[in-house]
Amino acid sequence: MSRIRVIEPGFQTTVQDLGRFGYAHLGVSASGAADALALRAGNLLVGNPENCPALEMTLTGGVFEFEAATVVAFTGSDFDSGLPLWEGIAIQAGTVIRCGVSRSGARCYLAVRGGIEVPKVLGSASTHVLTGLGGRPLRQSDVLRVGAASIRRPRTSSGPPPLISGSLRVTDGPQAHRFSSELYASAYEVSEACNRMGLRLRGPAIHSPTGHLLTEGVALGAVQVPPDGQPIILFVEHQTTGGYPKPANIISADLWRIGQLRPRDHVQFERVTIEQALELLREQEKWLYSLLR
Repeated sequence: MSRIRVIEPGFQTTVQDLGRFGYAHLGVSASGAADALALRAGNLLVGNPENCPALEMTLTGGVFEFEAATVVAFTGSDFDSGLPLWEGIAIQAGTVIRCGVSRSGARCYLAVRGGIEVPKVLGSASTHVLTGLGGRPLRQSDVLRVGAASIRRPRTSSGPPPLISGSLRVTDGPQAHRFSSELYASAYEVSEACNRMGLRLRGPAIHSPTGHLLTEGVALGAVQVPPDGQPIILFVEHQTTGGYPKPANIISADLWRIGQLRPRDHVQFERVTIEQALELLREQEKWLYSLLR
């Protein structure tokens, strides 16, 4: 079994798969990759099942030495590694890969043929950073084992997903009827108070309806408005219940874009219908599974 030695871990590098589902009633959110589209694509490019554990690097990348020859893929943002994105890359035994500062976006994924082999907690290898469930961010001199989960030949060339820019698309949240259209009128800046739990935004305050609101379950991508009127986007390590009103929810096809937002980035929201959201997701899945051909 081959291994990867962590020479430098980067700012926050963790092992992630697609998350642990079915434990919200215990207060455990799914966690998993912040950009699930990039993780899935990286795994498909190296010939793994799409849920294989891979490395998620945030803002700055790490330095890794590979004990054996293998195939890797970088997806997500460009972390200045000198290697191409969105391709399967064959490397030799003893190769050292150095990933620098992100040139665009917040997170890059390093998928390895066979997957990263770590113990699963509640059915998932993902690291829940805020609680330590499933592990911790990598440290210098850590050694990672490479598994044997590959199921098909790697794909040596591909191309990035269709470029998406502009507003984050949302559907109505459970309390949308209690808000005006203020959420859609202005752009908001991502504040420094952002992590895998959520992203606090800065901008024109939204009138948040007063009155008693029962605590209820909250969903990934929910846009909630606390009393100060500054929206918060709930992310992969979000709390499982909350009492702030929620005028909107990011659509599934745009959730990966939240994972690539950095402090001081600007976002604006656009309301779409459920039918439009489903069509956008269908187009995204069509691109993803083109990687199997």
